[in-house]
Amino acid sequence: MNYLNTTALCVAFAAGLAAAPALAEIKLGASISETGPAAYLGDPEAKTLKMMVDEINAAGGLNGEQISLVLYDDGGDANKARTFATRLIEDDEVQAIIGGTTTGTSMSIIPVAEDAEIPFISLAGAIEIISPVKPWAFKTPHTDRMACEKIFEDMKKQGYTKIGMISGTDGFGASMRKQCLEVVGNYGIEVMGDESYGPQDADMTPQLTNLKGKDGVQAILNAGFGQGPSVVTRNYKQLGITLPLYQSHGVASEGFIELAGKDAAEGVRLPGTALLVGDLLAEGDAQKPVVAAYTASYQAKYGEKPSTFAGYAHDALNIYADAVKRAGSADPEAVRDAIEQTSGLVGTTGVVTMTPEDHLGLDLSAFRMLEIRDGAWTIVE
Repeated sequence: MNYLNTTALCVAFAAGLAAAPALAEIKLGASISETGPAAYLGDPEAKTLKMMVDEINAAGGLNGEQISLVLYDDGGDANKARTFATRLIEDDEVQAIIGGTTTGTSMSIIPVAEDAEIPFISLAGAIEIISPVKPWAFKTPHTDRMACEKIFEDMKKQGYTKIGMISGTDGFGASMRKQCLEVVGNYGIEVMGDESYGPQDADMTPQLTNLKGKDGVQAILNAGFGQGPSVVTRNYKQLGITLPLYQSHGVASEGFIELAGKDAAEGVRLPGTALLVGDLLAEGDAQKPVVAAYTASYQAKYGEKPSTFAGYAHDALNIYADAVKRAGSADPEAVRDAIEQTSGLVGTTGVVTMTPEDHLGLDLSAFRMLEIRDGAWTIVE
Protein backbone atom coordinates (compact mmCIF):
# COMPACT_ATOMS: atom_id res chain seq x y z
CA MET A 1 0.00 0.00 0.00
CA ASN A 2 1.49 3.35 -0.95
CA TYR A 3 1.62 6.48 1.24
CA LEU A 4 -1.30 8.18 -0.54
CA ASN A 5 -3.63 5.20 -0.05
CA THR A 6 -2.63 4.95 3.62
CA THR A 7 -3.32 8.65 4.12
CA ALA A 8 -6.68 8.34 2.41
CA LEU A 9 -7.68 5.46 4.71
CA CYS A 10 -6.64 7.45 7.79
CA VAL A 11 -8.65 10.45 6.64
CA ALA A 12 -11.67 8.24 5.95
CA PHE A 13 -11.33 6.56 9.38
CA ALA A 14 -11.09 9.93 11.13
CA ALA A 15 -14.12 11.18 9.22
CA GLY A 16 -16.02 8.09 10.32
CA LEU A 17 -15.14 8.76 13.95
CA ALA A 18 -16.23 12.36 13.64
CA ALA A 19 -19.53 11.28 12.11
CA ALA A 20 -20.21 8.67 14.80
CA PRO A 21 -22.58 9.85 17.54
CA ALA A 22 -20.92 10.60 20.89
CA LEU A 23 -21.77 8.30 23.74
CA ALA A 24 -24.58 9.78 25.86
CA GLU A 25 -23.40 11.02 29.25
CA ILE A 26 -24.93 12.48 32.39
CA LYS A 27 -22.63 14.86 34.24
CA LEU A 28 -23.15 14.77 37.99
CA GLY A 29 -21.25 17.13 40.28
CA ALA A 30 -20.31 16.75 43.94
CA SER A 31 -18.61 18.92 46.56
CA ILE A 32 -17.75 16.73 49.54
CA SER A 33 -15.63 17.25 52.67
CA GLU A 34 -13.32 14.27 52.08
CA THR A 35 -10.63 15.88 54.21
CA GLY A 36 -10.58 18.43 57.03
CA PRO A 37 -12.57 18.49 60.29
CA ALA A 38 -15.63 16.88 58.69
CA ALA A 39 -13.70 14.11 56.91
CA TYR A 40 -15.30 11.41 59.05
CA LEU A 41 -18.56 12.47 57.42
CA GLY A 42 -17.33 13.27 53.94
CA ASP A 43 -14.91 10.41 53.29
CA PRO A 44 -17.60 7.69 53.41
CA GLU A 45 -19.94 9.96 51.42
CA ALA A 46 -17.38 10.30 48.62
CA LYS A 47 -16.67 6.56 48.69
CA THR A 48 -20.39 5.85 48.38
CA LEU A 49 -20.89 8.16 45.41
CA LYS A 50 -17.92 6.66 43.54
CA MET A 51 -19.04 3.10 44.26
CA MET A 52 -22.66 3.68 43.28
CA VAL A 53 -21.81 5.51 40.07
CA ASP A 54 -19.61 2.58 39.06
CA GLU A 55 -22.44 0.14 39.88
CA ILE A 56 -25.03 2.14 37.94
CA ASN A 57 -22.76 2.46 34.92
CA ALA A 58 -21.91 -1.24 34.99
CA ALA A 59 -25.63 -2.00 34.95
CA GLY A 60 -26.18 0.12 31.84
CA GLY A 61 -26.45 3.61 33.29
CA LEU A 62 -29.60 5.71 33.57
CA ASN A 63 -31.90 5.48 30.57
CA GLY A 64 -28.92 4.11 28.63
CA GLU A 65 -26.67 7.03 29.60
CA GLN A 66 -23.48 6.68 31.62
CA ILE A 67 -22.91 8.93 34.65
CA SER A 68 -19.73 10.99 34.71
CA LEU A 69 -19.06 12.00 38.33
CA VAL A 70 -17.07 15.20 38.88
CA LEU A 71 -16.16 15.31 42.58
CA TYR A 72 -14.24 18.01 44.45
CA ASP A 73 -12.98 17.93 48.04
CA ASP A 74 -13.95 21.19 49.77
CA GLY A 75 -12.30 20.21 53.07
CA GLY A 76 -15.31 21.50 54.98
CA ASP A 77 -14.56 25.08 53.85
CA ALA A 78 -17.72 26.97 52.87
CA ASN A 79 -15.85 29.34 50.55
CA LYS A 80 -14.23 26.43 48.71
CA ALA A 81 -17.61 24.72 48.42
CA ARG A 82 -19.07 27.82 46.77
CA THR A 83 -16.09 28.04 44.40
CA PHE A 84 -16.40 24.36 43.48
CA ALA A 85 -20.16 24.68 42.93
CA THR A 86 -19.50 27.53 40.51
CA ARG A 87 -16.79 25.51 38.75
CA LEU A 88 -19.05 22.45 38.52
CA ILE A 89 -21.75 24.49 36.82
CA GLU A 90 -19.74 26.88 34.64
CA ASP A 91 -16.72 24.75 33.68
CA ASP A 92 -17.78 21.14 34.15
CA GLU A 93 -21.36 21.77 32.99
CA VAL A 94 -22.92 19.33 35.43
CA GLN A 95 -26.68 18.74 35.44
CA ALA A 96 -27.05 18.33 39.20
CA ILE A 97 -24.96 18.58 42.38
CA ILE A 98 -24.83 16.28 45.42
CA GLY A 99 -22.90 17.28 48.49
CA GLY A 100 -22.63 19.87 51.13
CA THR A 101 -21.31 17.50 53.79
CA THR A 102 -21.86 20.17 56.44
CA THR A 103 -24.52 22.81 56.99
CA GLY A 104 -22.01 25.56 56.24
CA THR A 105 -20.89 24.12 52.90
CA SER A 106 -24.49 23.32 51.94
CA MET A 107 -25.68 26.86 52.62
CA SER A 108 -22.86 28.22 50.45
CA ILE A 109 -23.76 25.94 47.53
CA ILE A 110 -27.49 26.67 47.58
CA PRO A 111 -27.44 30.19 46.08
CA VAL A 112 -25.11 29.04 43.30
CA ALA A 113 -27.39 26.12 42.42
CA GLU A 114 -30.51 28.28 42.69
CA ASP A 115 -29.11 30.95 40.39
CA ALA A 116 -28.10 28.34 37.81
CA GLU A 117 -31.36 26.38 38.26
CA ILE A 118 -29.52 23.13 38.93
CA PRO A 119 -30.91 20.49 41.35
CA PHE A 120 -28.87 20.29 44.55
CA ILE A 121 -29.25 17.48 47.10
CA SER A 122 -27.59 18.29 50.42
CA LEU A 123 -26.15 15.76 52.86
CA ALA A 124 -26.34 18.07 55.90
CA GLY A 125 -28.78 18.32 58.77
CA ALA A 126 -29.89 21.91 59.45
CA ILE A 127 -33.51 22.76 58.74
CA GLU A 128 -32.47 26.03 57.05
CA ILE A 129 -31.35 24.03 54.01
CA ILE A 130 -34.95 23.31 53.07
CA SER A 131 -36.99 25.72 55.18
CA PRO A 132 -38.22 27.92 53.71
CA VAL A 133 -38.49 25.72 50.63
CA LYS A 134 -36.11 26.67 47.84
CA PRO A 135 -37.04 25.52 44.32
CA TRP A 136 -33.80 23.66 43.56
CA ALA A 137 -32.55 22.54 47.00
CA PHE A 138 -33.30 19.16 48.60
CA LYS A 139 -31.68 17.10 51.38
CA THR A 140 -31.48 13.54 52.71
CA PRO A 141 -30.77 13.69 56.49
CA HIS A 142 -33.50 14.36 59.00
CA THR A 143 -33.55 17.99 60.07
CA ASP A 144 -32.13 19.14 63.38
CA ARG A 145 -35.65 20.18 64.40
CA MET A 146 -36.85 16.61 63.88
CA ALA A 147 -33.94 15.33 65.97
CA CYS A 148 -35.00 17.66 68.80
CA GLU A 149 -38.57 16.40 68.56
CA LYS A 150 -37.52 12.75 68.60
CA ILE A 151 -35.29 13.30 71.61
CA PHE A 152 -37.93 15.24 73.52
CA GLU A 153 -40.50 12.52 72.75
CA ASP A 154 -38.19 10.02 74.43
CA MET A 155 -37.45 12.32 77.36
CA LYS A 156 -41.17 12.81 77.92
CA LYS A 157 -41.67 9.03 77.95
CA GLN A 158 -38.95 8.77 80.60
CA GLY A 159 -40.66 11.42 82.71
CA TYR A 160 -37.91 14.05 82.40
CA THR A 161 -39.23 17.60 82.80
CA LYS A 162 -36.01 19.56 83.52
CA ILE A 163 -32.90 19.30 81.37
CA GLY A 164 -29.58 20.95 80.65
CA MET A 165 -28.34 21.75 77.13
CA ILE A 166 -24.84 22.12 75.73
CA SER A 167 -24.32 23.00 72.07
CA GLY A 168 -21.57 23.51 69.54
CA THR A 169 -21.28 26.97 68.03
CA ASP A 170 -20.74 25.58 64.51
CA GLY A 171 -23.54 25.87 61.94
CA PHE A 172 -25.20 22.59 62.86
CA GLY A 173 -24.89 23.00 66.62
CA ALA A 174 -26.20 26.57 66.60
CA SER A 175 -29.11 25.63 64.35
CA MET A 176 -30.09 22.59 66.42
CA ARG A 177 -29.89 24.58 69.65
CA LYS A 178 -32.27 27.15 68.18
CA GLN A 179 -34.68 24.47 66.97
CA CYS A 180 -34.64 22.61 70.30
CA LEU A 181 -35.36 25.76 72.26
CA GLU A 182 -38.29 26.51 69.96
CA VAL A 183 -40.01 23.14 70.43
CA VAL A 184 -38.97 21.99 73.93
CA GLY A 185 -41.98 23.65 75.57
CA ASN A 186 -44.32 21.50 73.49
CA TYR A 187 -43.18 18.50 75.54
CA GLY A 188 -43.56 20.02 78.98
CA ILE A 189 -39.78 20.20 79.39
CA GLU A 190 -37.86 23.15 80.86
CA VAL A 191 -34.25 23.98 79.98
CA MET A 192 -32.51 24.78 83.29
CA GLY A 193 -29.04 25.46 81.85
CA ASP A 194 -27.77 26.38 78.38
CA GLU A 195 -24.03 26.09 77.68
CA SER A 196 -21.93 26.16 74.48
CA TYR A 197 -18.47 25.25 73.14
CA GLY A 198 -16.38 26.06 70.08
CA PRO A 199 -15.62 23.57 67.29
CA GLN A 200 -11.96 23.28 68.34
CA ASP A 201 -12.47 23.24 72.12
CA ALA A 202 -10.74 20.30 73.78
CA ASP A 203 -12.27 20.52 77.27
CA MET A 204 -15.92 21.09 78.21
CA THR A 205 -15.65 20.34 81.95
CA PRO A 206 -16.50 23.92 83.04
CA GLN A 207 -19.73 23.91 81.03
CA LEU A 208 -20.69 20.42 82.17
CA THR A 209 -19.90 21.30 85.79
CA ASN A 210 -22.30 24.24 85.49
CA LEU A 211 -25.05 21.97 84.15
CA LYS A 212 -24.37 19.33 86.80
CA GLY A 213 -24.90 21.94 89.48
CA LYS A 214 -28.30 23.09 88.25
CA ASP A 215 -31.11 22.16 90.63
CA GLY A 216 -33.50 19.52 89.34
CA VAL A 217 -31.73 18.69 86.07
CA GLN A 218 -32.71 15.12 85.07
CA ALA A 219 -30.91 14.73 81.73
CA ILE A 220 -28.51 16.59 79.44
CA LEU A 221 -28.71 17.09 75.67
CA ASN A 222 -25.69 17.89 73.51
CA ALA A 223 -26.55 19.50 70.17
CA GLY A 224 -23.48 19.20 68.00
CA PHE A 225 -21.33 17.19 65.60
CA GLY A 226 -17.65 16.70 64.88
CA GLN A 227 -15.15 16.19 67.71
CA GLY A 228 -17.13 18.24 70.26
CA PRO A 229 -19.69 15.58 71.24
CA SER A 230 -16.93 13.02 71.81
CA VAL A 231 -15.11 15.44 74.12
CA VAL A 232 -18.37 16.16 75.94
CA THR A 233 -18.95 12.43 76.40
CA ARG A 234 -15.44 11.79 77.74
CA ASN A 235 -15.64 14.78 80.12
CA TYR A 236 -19.06 13.60 81.26
CA LYS A 237 -17.54 10.30 82.36
CA GLN A 238 -14.52 11.99 83.97
CA LEU A 239 -16.80 14.23 86.04
CA GLY A 240 -18.81 11.23 87.21
CA ILE A 241 -22.08 12.66 85.91
CA THR A 242 -24.71 9.92 86.07
CA LEU A 243 -27.58 11.82 84.42
CA PRO A 244 -28.78 10.41 81.09
CA LEU A 245 -26.88 11.93 78.14
CA TYR A 246 -28.52 12.50 74.77
CA GLN A 247 -26.64 13.34 71.58
CA SER A 248 -27.81 14.44 68.13
CA HIS A 249 -28.03 12.38 64.94
CA GLY A 250 -24.94 14.33 63.88
CA VAL A 251 -22.77 11.76 65.69
CA ALA A 252 -24.67 8.61 64.71
CA SER A 253 -21.69 6.49 63.68
CA GLU A 254 -19.29 3.84 64.93
CA GLY A 255 -16.64 6.55 64.84
CA PHE A 256 -18.34 8.41 67.67
CA ILE A 257 -18.06 5.38 69.95
CA GLU A 258 -14.38 5.00 69.07
CA LEU A 259 -13.59 8.68 69.68
CA ALA A 260 -15.57 8.95 72.91
CA GLY A 261 -14.44 5.58 74.23
CA LYS A 262 -16.59 2.54 74.83
CA ASP A 263 -16.91 3.10 78.59
CA ALA A 264 -17.71 6.81 78.31
CA ALA A 265 -20.25 6.26 75.52
CA GLU A 266 -22.16 3.55 77.41
CA GLY A 267 -25.81 4.54 77.77
CA VAL A 268 -25.72 7.52 75.39
CA ARG A 269 -29.00 7.89 73.50
CA LEU A 270 -29.66 9.55 70.17
CA PRO A 271 -32.00 9.39 67.19
CA GLY A 272 -30.44 7.44 64.32
CA THR A 273 -31.20 5.65 61.08
CA ALA A 274 -31.87 2.04 60.17
CA LEU A 275 -28.39 1.77 58.66
CA LEU A 276 -26.77 1.72 62.12
CA VAL A 277 -28.86 -1.22 63.25
CA GLY A 278 -29.52 -3.14 60.04
CA ASP A 279 -29.04 -6.53 61.69
CA LEU A 280 -31.61 -5.65 64.34
CA LEU A 281 -34.39 -4.63 61.96
CA ALA A 282 -37.50 -6.77 62.02
CA GLU A 283 -38.24 -9.11 59.13
CA GLY A 284 -40.69 -7.32 56.88
CA ASP A 285 -39.18 -3.90 57.59
CA ALA A 286 -39.11 -2.16 54.19
CA GLN A 287 -35.63 -0.79 54.84
CA LYS A 288 -34.02 -4.10 55.80
CA PRO A 289 -33.20 -5.37 52.27
CA VAL A 290 -32.02 -1.94 51.11
CA VAL A 291 -29.75 -1.53 54.12
CA ALA A 292 -28.44 -5.09 53.78
CA ALA A 293 -27.61 -4.74 50.08
CA TYR A 294 -25.88 -1.41 50.46
CA THR A 295 -23.93 -2.53 53.53
CA ALA A 296 -22.75 -5.69 51.74
CA SER A 297 -21.57 -3.74 48.67
CA TYR A 298 -19.79 -1.08 50.71
CA GLN A 299 -18.13 -3.59 53.00
CA ALA A 300 -16.97 -5.73 50.08
CA LYS A 301 -15.39 -2.73 48.36
CA TYR A 302 -13.92 -0.85 51.31
CA GLY A 303 -13.54 -3.47 54.04
CA GLU A 304 -15.65 -1.57 56.56
CA LYS A 305 -19.29 -0.88 57.33
CA PRO A 306 -20.87 2.29 55.92
CA SER A 307 -21.71 5.07 58.37
CA THR A 308 -24.98 6.93 58.70
CA PHE A 309 -23.39 9.72 56.68
CA ALA A 310 -22.43 7.35 53.90
CA GLY A 311 -26.11 6.42 53.85
CA TYR A 312 -27.07 10.05 53.25
CA ALA A 313 -25.01 9.96 50.04
CA HIS A 314 -26.55 6.61 49.07
CA ASP A 315 -30.04 8.05 49.40
CA ALA A 316 -29.13 11.27 47.56
CA LEU A 317 -27.86 9.38 44.52
CA ASN A 318 -30.85 7.03 44.65
CA ILE A 319 -33.23 10.00 44.69
CA TYR A 320 -31.41 11.54 41.73
CA ALA A 321 -31.26 8.28 39.74
CA ASP A 322 -34.93 7.56 40.39
CA ALA A 323 -35.88 11.07 39.22
CA VAL A 324 -33.79 10.80 36.04
CA LYS A 325 -35.45 7.49 35.19
CA ARG A 326 -38.95 8.82 35.73
CA ALA A 327 -38.22 12.08 33.92
CA GLY A 328 -36.80 10.19 30.95
CA SER A 329 -33.85 12.59 30.81
CA ALA A 330 -31.26 14.39 32.90
CA ASP A 331 -32.62 17.82 32.00
CA PRO A 332 -32.28 19.83 35.22
CA GLU A 333 -35.82 21.20 35.26
CA ALA A 334 -37.38 17.84 34.44
CA VAL A 335 -35.30 16.15 37.15
CA ARG A 336 -36.18 18.84 39.69
CA ASP A 337 -39.88 18.30 39.02
CA ALA A 338 -39.44 14.52 39.25
CA ILE A 339 -37.62 14.78 42.59
CA GLU A 340 -40.60 16.68 43.99
CA GLN A 341 -42.79 13.77 42.90
CA THR A 342 -40.65 11.12 44.62
CA SER A 343 -43.01 8.73 46.39
CA GLY A 344 -42.33 5.71 48.60
CA LEU A 345 -38.64 5.49 47.67
CA VAL A 346 -36.98 3.26 50.27
CA GLY A 347 -33.55 4.41 51.42
CA THR A 348 -31.17 3.84 54.29
CA THR A 349 -32.46 6.90 56.12
CA GLY A 350 -36.17 6.29 55.61
CA VAL A 351 -38.93 5.99 53.04
CA VAL A 352 -38.92 9.20 51.01
CA THR A 353 -42.06 10.92 49.74
CA MET A 354 -41.50 14.51 48.63
CA THR A 355 -43.85 17.27 47.52
CA PRO A 356 -43.38 20.84 46.26
CA GLU A 357 -43.81 21.89 49.91
CA ASP A 358 -41.51 19.21 51.39
CA HIS A 359 -37.98 18.84 49.99
CA LEU A 360 -36.97 16.22 52.58
CA GLY A 361 -39.79 13.70 52.43
CA LEU A 362 -39.22 12.04 55.83
CA ASP A 363 -41.13 12.08 59.11
CA LEU A 364 -40.22 11.10 62.67
CA SER A 365 -41.10 7.45 62.03
CA ALA A 366 -37.90 7.18 59.97
CA PHE A 367 -35.86 7.90 63.10
CA ARG A 368 -34.99 5.05 65.48
CA MET A 369 -34.19 5.93 69.09
CA LEU A 370 -30.85 4.23 69.74
CA GLU A 371 -28.70 3.60 72.79
CA ILE A 372 -25.08 2.49 73.05
CA ARG A 373 -24.77 -0.72 75.04
CA ASP A 374 -21.53 -2.70 75.37
CA GLY A 375 -19.96 -0.57 72.66
CA ALA A 376 -22.70 -1.23 70.09
CA TRP A 377 -25.89 0.42 68.89
CA THR A 378 -29.21 -0.98 70.09
CA ILE A 379 -32.81 -0.01 69.40
CA VAL A 380 -34.65 1.18 72.52
CA GLU A 381 -38.15 1.70 71.17
